[in-house]
Amino acid sequence: MKKNSITYKKAGVDVDEGERFVDIISPLVKKTFRPEVMTDIGSFGALFKINKKKYKNPVLVSGTDGVGTKLKIAFMADRHDTVGIDLVAMCVNDILTSGAEPLFFLDYFATGKLRTEKAADVIKGITKGCMEAGCSLIGGETAEMPGFYNKGEYDLSGFAVGVVERKKIIDGRRIKNGDAVIGIASNGLHSNGYSLVRKVFFDIKKMGVKKILPETGCSLGEELLRPTRIYVKAFNALRSRIDVKGMAHITGGGIPGNLPRIFPKGLGAVIFEGSWPKPPIFGLIKKFGSVPHEDMKRTFNMGIGYTVVVDSREKTEALNILNKNRFNSYHIGNIVKEVKGVRYAKN
Repeated sequence: MKKNSITYKKAGVDVDEGERFVDIISPLVKKTFRPEVMTDIGSFGALFKINKKKYKNPVLVSGTDGVGTKLKIAFMADRHDTVGIDLVAMCVNDILTSGAEPLFFLDYFATGKLRTEKAADVIKGITKGCMEAGCSLIGGETAEMPGFYNKGEYDLSGFAVGVVERKKIIDGRRIKNGDAVIGIASNGLHSNGYSLVRKVFFDIKKMGVKKILPETGCSLGEELLRPTRIYVKAFNALRSRIDVKGMAHITGGGIPGNLPRIFPKGLGAVIFEGSWPKPPIFGLIKKFGSVPHEDMKRTFNMGIGYTVVVDSREKTEALNILNKNRFNSYHIGNIVKEVKGVRYAKN
């Protein structure tokens, strides 16, 4: 080789490191494989067969999402084993709202320089999320792009595909006046509103990720990296026992921005403020940033990560099932006529 020759590695892309990364994550990924997976790791395309005994008229449901600026917290804390769970949760919780069973997941991991151990931690989180959701991690892409990302940073995207029997699709069209809105608890911020969160804690209050928050019982970094809850098992507990009419994943926009997406024309909801406990982190954000109450409700989940609409006569049974399965749930409102979107009322 000539003295001044340039190689791909010298340009910033280490193919050998990429191969080592695949070798390390392969055993983790294979743990997520369902019987329907037809190809091994390394194929150009992943094959997955539909269970014909289980689904007679299957409809595929797909969704894609990322983790957003929550990744900035992972970089600051140098902790990377939770954001992969977030990635899976943001995708599977969305497709779950149609009544879909998550089947498989694909990820896209991009960075300036691949650091195998750090990247493997991310994949560990993704596999953990997939196992919680019952889906297979059947493919992905690892892109090493020198000069594109800041040192030590990366970006994540995820893609989920699920299936639902056509006649069992849940789309909200059967929701009627008087139905009950059940809220299933979040475990904190999940993966939304982090631009405001970072502004409050790091710019205004000048805190570090190791700062202990007595109200939460942990450090700021630990609280902000608490992974998004996955609600697949909650729906699975309900699906054969309760007539679920509609579901909404409460992400950016909060309850007012997400719940109305499933309402038939002419219907809205009255939400009872104070009908569920709010994790302390929301009070801290409001206090430290002097954030208006309305802005809080339209930015964060405020303690409710997922909502289910059921007939009022099934409300009590649905709550009992969810709480028995360790999904803290509350009757947070009712469907009403002549209300546009969501209106809040004192409980």
